Amino acid sequence: MQYNITAPRQLRHAVKLPASKSISNRVLIIHKLSGCKIMPDNLSDCDDTSVIIRALRDNPHDIDIMAAGTAMRFMTALLAVKDGEEHLLTGTERMRQRPIGVLVDALRHLGADIRYAENDGYPPLIINGRKLEGGQLEVAGDISSQFISALLMIGPALSNGLTLRLKGEIISRPYIDLTLWMMREFGADADWSDFETISVAPKPYIERHYYIENDWSAASYWYEMLALAGGNDDELRLEGLMDGSKQGDSSVRYLFSLLGVKTVFDTTQEGVPTTVTLRRNGHHVPRLEYDFSNTPDLTQTFVVCCSLMGVPFHFKGLSTLKIKETDRIEALKREMRKLGYVIKDMNNSELLWDGERCEPDYSEGIDTYQDHRMAMAFAPAALCFDGLKINNPNVVTKSYPLYWDHLKEAGFGIIEN
Repeated sequence: MQYNITAPRQLRHAVKLPASKSISNRVLIIHKLSGCKIMPDNLSDCDDTSVIIRALRDNPHDIDIMAAGTAMRFMTALLAVKDGEEHLLTGTERMRQRPIGVLVDALRHLGADIRYAENDGYPPLIINGRKLEGGQLEVAGDISSQFISALLMIGPALSNGLTLRLKGEIISRPYIDLTLWMMREFGADADWSDFETISVAPKPYIERHYYIENDWSAASYWYEMLALAGGNDDELRLEGLMDGSKQGDSSVRYLFSLLGVKTVFDTTQEGVPTTVTLRRNGHHVPRLEYDFSNTPDLTQTFVVCCSLMGVPFHFKGLSTLKIKETDRIEALKREMRKLGYVIKDMNNSELLWDGERCEPDYSEGIDTYQDHRMAMAFAPAALCFDGLKINNPNVVTKSYPLYWDHLKEAGFGIIEN
């Protein structure tokens, strides 16, 4: 399937963003461990959340989490503490190529019974749940924050709790902080005891009603659209966001202020979902340098947006991009060249553009590599490239199933080829 996209002449629209995938996936694990019978409100309807809901509801022996990396990491830890149950945890071909050895080794250190069904270090996994003692654990700080969050969330269920020391550079700290905040929302005693150590007491979660705010990651693509639209009268209203959000990607509001997009909250009352209005202020930095260690999922949005705005950049902290749904560093370089931009990489963790251009050729469309964020970050480029084509557009269901419907409602023309 391929979508041919044409942009509207003006952007003036209100969008009800999807619920946060990051919060939804965490709350489902915590909710299960708490024994709560009342489901959280405003759960995400994306694929990644749906596979967790089905797994928890149906509790089959074989659990296929498809392409949901978060689900693979979180469910591995959860199943390890489900005493007396055996499960096979598997996923797509790409998922079976994504390393999980660091998490498995950590759980084994805590006493978990986990075996590899095929290749050492990779899914599928055979997990025999048991009561775990817990205790002290040391892992590298530069691994995926999802590994760390998976370990933290089962901490209250461990007999001796968990003391987790993170060695070296700690990346994606906002996602770890989001996990700790949500754990405390459910009554856990969990926090940083020093700069590199997190302590989780063996104190059970409590049952409570929980409302999930909408997704700042999804908001980033609408920020990108407004930045690229260029009209002084353009305005977008994004519903269901919170000021002071614990979502790491809420930093998108500050980053886009550097690219000329102003953010105004209807209310700044803490914990209250509100509407955010985006307007252009007509000014942007001449060059952008930023370390995305804490917010790697925003990288594709800013690579596309800065290039198309003519803003040279140097982005660091991208080491985890190579083990995402695809190798995002290579995918970005390849697809941006189709649009006429020569993006270079360094050290497998940096991307830079110094203004170098090449002859564009996007006639065959932008490939998405089974990666939802490739599709959503490149679609706004239709504002600069008339008739842009996106190949395999349905990948957006992983995090934002209504993305294309929302673009149509905003005035974009989308024709299936």
